[in-house]
Amino acid sequence: MGTHLGIDIGGSGIKGAPIDVASGALAANRLRISTPQPALADPVAATVCEIVDSFPGVTGRVGCAFPGIVISNRIYSAANLDKSWIGVDAGSRFTEACGRPVAMINDADAAGLAEARFGAAAGRPGVVLVLTLGTGIGSALLHDGRLVPNTELGHLELGGEVAERHASNRARKTQRLSFKEWAERLNQYLAHLDRILSPELVVIGGGISKRFDKFGPRLRSRAEVVPAVLRNNAGIVGAALWAAGSGATQPTAANRR
Repeated sequence: MGTHLGIDIGGSGIKGAPIDVASGALAANRLRISTPQPALADPVAATVCEIVDSFPGVTGRVGCAFPGIVISNRIYSAANLDKSWIGVDAGSRFTEACGRPVAMINDADAAGLAEARFGAAAGRPGVVLVLTLGTGIGSALLHDGRLVPNTELGHLELGGEVAERHASNRARKTQRLSFKEWAERLNQYLAHLDRILSPELVVIGGGISKRFDKFGPRLRSRAEVVPAVLRNNAGIVGAALWAAGSGATQPTAANRR
């Protein structure tokens, strides 16, 4: 298994650390660098390479979590980065720039893999749904620990509105919702997901998970709902797992059609 480098690209910051993929532990303190603005491919690639070069002793493969749909290392959406990413083979771009093999994965999928292996969903069979509540709503769907990639369930329509505009943490903050009001919106969203997927466990991730005590007891769901364990390190850990070949096989573009 060994140590592999996990990198998590976000709209405001890019962070990375070497991960012992047998335990999920960080092998060194993580490094965070502000995301270049505008977040174009070349400056982002340079930042990723800066993080890679900061851990010269880590010779394993590099995994990179990206905020968008990723199929066979190619980017198909980029909601919080520049639209010019769409269609870019980011794996090849980063591999060429850094001189190291880089494997790409959706950021919520990376968090889901990490929680399923080492976090709140570890050892849980059946259908597990990991939701990252932040600027939007990211989602990872797993069955018996195997990932169904690129679900993008934050983009479902709920009450005539895109769900993440209604129930994300950003919606809570910008609309100045109390935790009680926000929990009611989350309950509507969870009920909608239950009708579609019937999960046995829902894991709530994102930075807001550390305040789960403020809204978690107000959530009503047939499925058990618990806070994430790995929190802000989940994307890094999951990206390293993906690089190590511990995740599900990525579908090809042909398979997606």
